[in-house]
Amino acid sequence: MLDPFQLPFVQRGLLELLILSIPAGLLGTWIVLRGLAFFSHAVGTAAFPGLVLADGLGFAAPLGAFGAAVAFSAGTAVVARRRPGDQDSLTAMVLVGCLAIGVILASDVFRSGSNVETLLFGSLLLIDGRDIALAAAAAAASLGAAVLFGRRWLAAGFDPTAAKSVGAGAPYLQIALLGLIALATTAALSVIGALLVAALFVVPSATARLWTSRMLSWQISSVVLVAVEGTAGLWLSVKTNAPPGATIATLSGAVFALAAAARAMPRPGRRTCLSAAVAAVAFLVAGCSSVASNDSGKLQVVATTTQIGDFVREVGGNAVAVDQILQPNTDPHEYEPRPSDIEGAAGAKLVFANGDDLDAWIDQVVSESGSEARIVDLGAAVPVKLPGESSGAEASRYDAHWWHDPRNAEAAVEEIRRALIEAEPSNAAEFRRNADAYLGKLRALDRGIAKCMDSVPATQRKLVTDHDAFGYFAKRYGITVVGAVIPSQTTQAQPSAKDVSDLVNLIEREGVTAVFPESSVSPKLAETIAHETGASSDHTLYGDTLGSKDSSGATYLQMEAANADAMVQGFSGGKRSCSIHGIG
Repeated sequence: MLDPFQLPFVQRGLLELLILSIPAGLLGTWIVLRGLAFFSHAVGTAAFPGLVLADGLGFAAPLGAFGAAVAFSAGTAVVARRRPGDQDSLTAMVLVGCLAIGVILASDVFRSGSNVETLLFGSLLLIDGRDIALAAAAAAASLGAAVLFGRRWLAAGFDPTAAKSVGAGAPYLQIALLGLIALATTAALSVIGALLVAALFVVPSATARLWTSRMLSWQISSVVLVAVEGTAGLWLSVKTNAPPGATIATLSGAVFALAAAARAMPRPGRRTCLSAAVAAVAFLVAGCSSVASNDSGKLQVVATTTQIGDFVREVGGNAVAVDQILQPNTDPHEYEPRPSDIEGAAGAKLVFANGDDLDAWIDQVVSESGSEARIVDLGAAVPVKLPGESSGAEASRYDAHWWHDPRNAEAAVEEIRRALIEAEPSNAAEFRRNADAYLGKLRALDRGIAKCMDSVPATQRKLVTDHDAFGYFAKRYGITVVGAVIPSQTTQAQPSAKDVSDLVNLIEREGVTAVFPESSVSPKLAETIAHETGASSDHTLYGDTLGSKDSSGATYLQMEAANADAMVQGFSGGKRSCSIHGIG
């Protein structure tokens, strides 16, 4: 049952949570007492522009987040001094300004969604020694401040007017409290996420306050509750394969609801409520503790993407068990590795990766698993390479979507065959036989797509997609890429208003007949642009991922054939279609 705590990344997460329980519990009592719950949530969210700056300029994320948090706290304190009765509304105004700056930086300056999503919602894989050191600094500062300022903070919390007369309402005391909240919430970003800091700093203290009326017991109870909920939430996040921040937040909310319900009940009913809660927890633990064992005796391998998973299954056949990390219709650009990915890598002998920064997280997944698996970078083995992005945090030397050229898929299959034979020579004959059969289908696919595209005049082959994922396909089959809704090779970037306006004008000027949404990206913006220009948006492409099992893009061969058919229909205004034989 306690197996998750044997994993190094979980141990680091647990250590940070236990350290954070000190500032979260101590500061949480002052936050609840002083009515600063909204501020504590806002200061974490306001770290957004700092995170974007850190990622875009290449310095430590906590430093950027802390700088933004301090600036937010200072701005709020200055404005609040002038209008002390409007704390919440002023906090909201400053927060909106911070978020607006963050959006502008992300979309128009750095043109990258970066790794901000993981910091907004928490990730166990982000935690390192610097995060633990920052948490320890926040804990030490909170303890020191509690000793120095605790009585005056308490006085100001109960009677602000009287507190001023005894020197407990001095401005520096408020600034010290807000600064500590900024430091502590910044320290919690890695494990809980900027949007969920209230799960550590507000909810446990609010829960403890239901059952205690003395300040010391309230603070001790809050610290203990943060530690217990954090540990349980961490364990549950691994068992349920969910983000730690969301899991801890949900657990904290559930504990508060149960405590409030029990508090409102007559004494005889409280025992029944407690028994039901214990039974529910026991049931959950029993359900989450069951782990399926793998005794198939097959060669255990990991594939990062849906395309690579399909390649490996075709070559490996019945001799290989494939643990595929990305699932159909999952955008690899926005994927955050889960605990199950690390557990899956622990037993693998080979890991097949796309390369070119599409799945850069796989190195850390393998490292954290303790596995000695060999990572096979298939992108490094392909013969045709196109330039990657020239700037931005997600910049890559090469375009990561190499599989859209079937010649590159052939090279990847040959590399997979070599790696499987080296790992398990006893099944070499099966691997060779399967690879040869599949290579024949890939060549038939290439010929079929070329024939279909030749049926459409070159002047009509003008491609506009959701993002720049089809450079290889376009180059191979003589297609002109006019533009993309998201002008980047990663869907994490965001188009600005000017980008959209320029694209609309370009589509009208070039006479583009179709805008192609992608299966793993929201089609709304592509459909809006198509409506603005009179183009069609009826034909969806598979850009970064295969489709679901029952879709037209369930396999790599089906995906590329479906893309060819969609493009031919879009280019020709529905007058032509594409059917490829010899790939079934």
